[in-house]
Amino acid sequence: MRYTRLFSDERGESHFGEVEIEFASTDYVEGAAPLKLSPSHAAVDYRFMDAPAGWTSDWHPSSARNLFVVLSGEWEVTASDGETRRFKTGDVLLVEDTTGKGHASRVVREENSVALMVQLGE
Repeated sequence: MRYTRLFSDERGESHFGEVEIEFASTDYVEGAAPLKLSPSHAAVDYRFMDAPAGWTSDWHPSSARNLFVVLSGEWEVTASDGETRRFKTGDVLLVEDTTGKGHASRVVREENSVALMVQLGE
């Protein structure tokens, strides 16, 4: 599985990258067939966000490392290097541009967008 990462370089410019997840067969539930699980990562907090249709932001760095999971609607995110990507229902974005110019984002459909934001540990 892959998901997108948004990060800042040493000059403070944000860029997109890809993260590949490796799964390992795990006996997760007693009496059931094994499941494939990724490695565990520490989380600090989580919250749900309901953004109205047409919502936009100015340039901003992320307040923390967040895993952003789109549950409904669609987002457009622009990195400070100029690249723009869209994230729709089911897409995952690891937001790590906590320094520098950051990114700009907007809800692109004519419906609200609900997302899950999981704040990650360092």
